[in-house]
Amino acid sequence: MNIRYALKRSLPVMAGYIVLGMGFGILLTSKGYSAGWAFLMSLLIYAGSMQYVAVDLLAGGASLISAALMTLMVNARHLFYGISMIDRYRGTGKKKPYLIFSLTDETYSLVCSGDVPEGIDQKKYFFWVSLFDQFYWVIGSTLGGVIGSMITFNTAGIDFSMTALFIVVFIEQWKSTENHTSALIGVGASVLCLVIFGADNFLIPAMVVITAALTFLRGALEQKQEESGEKGNE
Repeated sequence: MNIRYALKRSLPVMAGYIVLGMGFGILLTSKGYSAGWAFLMSLLIYAGSMQYVAVDLLAGGASLISAALMTLMVNARHLFYGISMIDRYRGTGKKKPYLIFSLTDETYSLVCSGDVPEGIDQKKYFFWVSLFDQFYWVIGSTLGGVIGSMITFNTAGIDFSMTALFIVVFIEQWKSTENHTSALIGVGASVLCLVIFGADNFLIPAMVVITAALTFLRGALEQKQEESGEKGNE
């Protein structure tokens, strides 16, 4: 039951990750790397948007320091993800290291999208949905690598696919919840920081503002969620 529920919940991510993974594999092979590298990067790094960035870093011969700094900037949001997952991942035992490693934007969205139904083990659900999501990404990346090594593609615009997936996930979360306060805070803080700090530097300030706002409003948001749950049971 846990596996079936995790599979059902992860199907929208599968649709995105197969396509996005293929895009990454095609981009990587267009720079002269084999499908095997696409497989290994998705298996051992599994960083989504950072893997797209890594294609140019590898092709351009970037230094380890430059790669490390770029990785920190691109994935800095995971610092805030991690803080918010402390309670949810407590008590997951030996699975915790993998849950931490496999926490992507889309997996975070699924894990935080609400309480699981009665009869579903929440901790097992976290593990299976994380595993399924990485499996989709690895399959897509490897398939893209194989296709890219066999057929020549015009890769212009493929890197926008990650942005498209983020938009789809946001819309799905908006439609699945009645209370849109968190989403509005995220959009508002992002736009504000974009105007103030510019496109190259807004991400970390936006995450700080969002985290602070949601922490401050945590009690009120939880109360609204409980009230909506009670109305749904009536």
